[in-house]
Amino acid sequence: MQLGSAYYIVSEKREAAHWVQNLRAQPAVYFHLSNESSRAAQASIADDPALIANVKAKMDAKYGWSNGLVVEIAPDL
Repeated sequence: MQLGSAYYIVSEKREAAHWVQNLRAQPAVYFHLSNESSRAAQASIADDPALIANVKAKMDAKYGWSNGLVVEIAPDL
């Protein structure tokens, strides 16, 4: 889901997910949306309680689920 210029995803397995461990070791990532080309970004674990609550509320409303670790993907400008 997108909020502002960043994108947010939720890791069901939290820190146990290998992709979360990978981004902790190397936060420079590439991501792809629909028909767009790949974009460079920086990934990190969200740590702002208000932001996390906002993301989880939106995920609950759209998908009926938000129990996990919120990860931010901030595209390089």
